[in-house]
Amino acid sequence: MKKKMMEDLDVRGKKVLCRVDFNVPIQDGKITDDNRIIQALPTIRYLLEQNARLILFSHLGRVKKEADKKELTLKPVAEKLAEHLKKDVTFVPKTRGEELENKINAMKDGEVLMVENTRFEDLDGKKESGNDPELGKYWAGLGDMFVNDAFGTAHRSHASNVGIAKNIETAAGYLMERELRYIGGAVDNPTHPFIAILGGAKVSDKIGVIENLLKKADKILIGGGMAYTFMKSIGYAIGTSIVEDDKLDLAKSLLDKAEGKIVLPVDLVVTKEFKADADSRVTTYENIEDDEMGLDVGPKTIDLFEKELKGAKTVVWNGPLGVFEFERFAKGTESICEILANLDEATTIVGGGDSAAAAIQMGFREEFTHISTGGGASLQYLQGNVLPGLEAIDDKEV
Repeated sequence: MKKKMMEDLDVRGKKVLCRVDFNVPIQDGKITDDNRIIQALPTIRYLLEQNARLILFSHLGRVKKEADKKELTLKPVAEKLAEHLKKDVTFVPKTRGEELENKINAMKDGEVLMVENTRFEDLDGKKESGNDPELGKYWAGLGDMFVNDAFGTAHRSHASNVGIAKNIETAAGYLMERELRYIGGAVDNPTHPFIAILGGAKVSDKIGVIENLLKKADKILIGGGMAYTFMKSIGYAIGTSIVEDDKLDLAKSLLDKAEGKIVLPVDLVVTKEFKADADSRVTTYENIEDDEMGLDVGPKTIDLFEKELKGAKTVVWNGPLGVFEFERFAKGTESICEILANLDEATTIVGGGDSAAAAIQMGFREEFTHISTGGGASLQYLQGNVLPGLEAIDDKEV
C-alpha cells in the first residue's frame, strides 16, 4: 500500500491540519503517561521546521454529557506539548466557530494551535464519532492540507480523520508511516522465523488475529487469561481462573487448525485471591487446586517461550502474559520484555494496548524496534482488516 507521505507535501506557509492521537491518561488535571505525545513529536517538529501553520486535532476519552467537558479538555495536553516543544501552543477551547477561525487566520509561519477535544462534538448527535459529513467538510475548510498521524484511531471512521481526508489533500505523518512499516510489514511480508506472542484476558478479543497469523507466523505463543480457555478446551483443570466457557469449542478448533503452531503454557503462578499481596505458588495444570486461579505464567513456560523465540527474525507481541499490574504476577510479562530485548538481529514489535504500557512501565521503551500507539488499530491490522483512517490517506502518485 503506497500512501502519500507528509514529505510529499509543500507545507511552507500553509495551514496544515494534523490529526494526532493525544488520548492520554489524565488524573487530577495531570498527564500520567505522555508516550503518545512523545511519539507525535517528530511529525510536529518537521512541520514546524518547514514553517507550516500547524493546527492539531485530537480526541480525549468519551464525552457523554456536558459535565464531562471539565475532565476531558485538551488544555493540559496543549500545555504538556508546549513543554516538549519549548514553544507556545495556542489552545482554543472550541471545536468550531468564529473564535477558532480568527485564531487560525491570525497564525504565522511556524506556529502551532490545538483545537479542543473533537469528541465535544459528540454531545450533539455523535457528529465526530459518527463521521458527520458537514463537520468533516467544515474542519477541512480550516486548512490547506491534512496530515494524519493518528494510527490509534485509524480503525475508526470519524469526522476528524476520514471526514477531513474526504475533503482535502491528505498524507501520512511519521508515526503513521512507522506503524505501516512495522506492523504492516509483519502482517504482509515478515522475515522468518516469525513468532507471535498473544496474551490478554479473552480468546474472543484475538480470534481474528489468531486465524490471520496462523497463515503467516511460524509459531504463536499463548499467555495471559486467554490461555486458560485454551487449556480447559483440551481437558485441563484451571481452578477458578478466568475462562470463556462459550469459546471452548472455538479454542479447540483453533488448536486443531494450528497443527502444532500454537504453543501453550506448561506451568502457572496461582493464588486464591485476586489481590496484589496474595499468597502464591507455582504449579502445573495437573496440580492446580479447585479454589486456585492463575495470574501469571510460570518459569518453565518462560523457558519454553525463550526456546521458541531463539533465532526469531520477526516478533509481534500483543497482550501481557499475566496480571502485570501486581508485581507478584508480573514476572512472565517482564521476562518476555527481557527475552525480546536480547534477541539478535530481530524486528520486535509491541502491538499497543496493555503490552505497550507494560513494556514502557518496566523500562523497555528503547529496547524494542517499535512500540505501537494503537491497541485497537493494531489488533485490526493484525487481523488483516481494512483501517478506514489509513484507507482515507491519498495514494502516492506513481
